[in-house]
Amino acid sequence: MFKGTPELIEKRREEIINACERLYQTMSFKEITLKEIGNVTSFSRPTIYNYFQTREEIFLALFEREYDRWNEELEMILEENAYLTKAQVAEKIAHSLEKREQLLKLLSMNNYDMEANSRLELLTTFKAAYGKSMTNIRSILSRFCPEIGSEELENFIYVFYPFMFGIYPYARVTEKQKTAMKDAQVNYVDHSIYEITYNCLIRLLG
Repeated sequence: MFKGTPELIEKRREEIINACERLYQTMSFKEITLKEIGNVTSFSRPTIYNYFQTREEIFLALFEREYDRWNEELEMILEENAYLTKAQVAEKIAHSLEKREQLLKLLSMNNYDMEANSRLELLTTFKAAYGKSMTNIRSILSRFCPEIGSEELENFIYVFYPFMFGIYPYARVTEKQKTAMKDAQVNYVDHSIYEITYNCLIRLLG
């Protein structure tokens, strides 16, 4: 790891993560290489290795940042509301994920590769952000849905979190996929991230 001031290290890490994020808007995970990322930073590609050893570590850092941003949204739900109905809880969590499309995209497409090809210490900090989101969801449900018991709460977590892997692919169907489904006579109806998430949550909450 590069031996610089904490401020410089953080600044350069953020520049690399931001470059990866910009590329990910128009390119696929497989298309984005360290060379591509280096081409849109202010320093040479070899410098990237001072901060990240693999492309997957850069994506994992982007993924962690997305969880951090979602945690901010979840914490706002806790801070700004004294009472919520189950329907309102479902609405607010669904809206919070609606803003985190990139989180859902990373979750659905590239999670395994990122985790498998990143150093343990970076995976651990990512898991801390991921775990914090679970803590926040538990806190929201415990406060606003106190009739849900501890076992039901854990069941909710281990249904909803795997469900999140499928939100992005269902909400962002390509024209090619739509054509294939039409040709295969598969009935398809467009649904937004909010609609998919809300419908799941409202059923889980009963």
